[in-house]
Amino acid sequence: MSYEVIQVTNKTLTEMNSHYSADLKSNPPKGAVFAAKTKGCMITAYKSGKVLFQGKDASNEASRWNGKKTSKNDTSAKKKNSTSSVDNHNYKPPHNVTDLVLLGSDETGTGDYFGPMTVVCVHLSKEQMKTIEGWGIRDSKSITDTTIRELAPRLVKHCTYSLLVLKNEKYNELQEQGMNQGQMKALLHHQAITNVMKKCSEDEVDFDGVFIDQFVQPERYFEYLKGKKKAWISEKPIYFATKAENIHPSVAAASVLARFSFLNEMDKLEAEIGLPLPKGAGPKVDQAAREILRQKGQDTLYRCTKWHFANTKKAGV
Repeated sequence: MSYEVIQVTNKTLTEMNSHYSADLKSNPPKGAVFAAKTKGCMITAYKSGKVLFQGKDASNEASRWNGKKTSKNDTSAKKKNSTSSVDNHNYKPPHNVTDLVLLGSDETGTGDYFGPMTVVCVHLSKEQMKTIEGWGIRDSKSITDTTIRELAPRLVKHCTYSLLVLKNEKYNELQEQGMNQGQMKALLHHQAITNVMKKCSEDEVDFDGVFIDQFVQPERYFEYLKGKKKAWISEKPIYFATKAENIHPSVAAASVLARFSFLNEMDKLEAEIGLPLPKGAGPKVDQAAREILRQKGQDTLYRCTKWHFANTKKAGV
């Protein structure tokens, strides 16, 4: 199955929503303006202006909108978006990406003040992809935590995977040494992918390449690896794309397993500390942090949070 991704203006998004009104789906993914399904294409439009076309008619359907003229006020903005698109690079996956057997890698917990960062790489054979096709495996951000807890135990029985958990104390230590979150993610992805490649080699299981949910431009990803004397040395191609979990099932599976691990780690932290730990980094998190600081002290708060987040100062440290 082929796919196309284009960037459009808000005006064009409105026009598209109207055009596909008869084909709209009732449950679009989180962050999407709408999702529609025509006879030969699945269309998902996001608030950012990015629109994903999937299916045999993806190219034709995308071309219907890719050449859309914008209003005078929108012209410069669209030109800027099209030339600086984060997916405009040499590591973009091919049009037949969904027909390939790829190792998919994704992470979660990066924007949460409480809890660790979790990274998972998954291998799914064509048979396994067919098995999970109707399970609703997709971007974990668009699935409830209850559903994640139901899907993940089934999923682990039908895939080869590697899970890495970066606990808060180690995260804080690395951050204080000068590592940013992007560097940490790059190293974790690289290690998880390496682990699954080793398992595939041992089991004599083949695959066509690797697909990472893009969190930074590929060139910067490789720079991060080089900074720690790591490198991508495999002859297999490596691909990057934003929202990759909506493009290939192996990345979607990695997203689900990473979220499942994060939820389990949060459960353990809550039981250990004896106080609720809200997810995210909003006002409820600030309130919880203040309560932990008051009842348990600064050391306890340090070992269950990403200390450099602004929530630490808001808690009164």
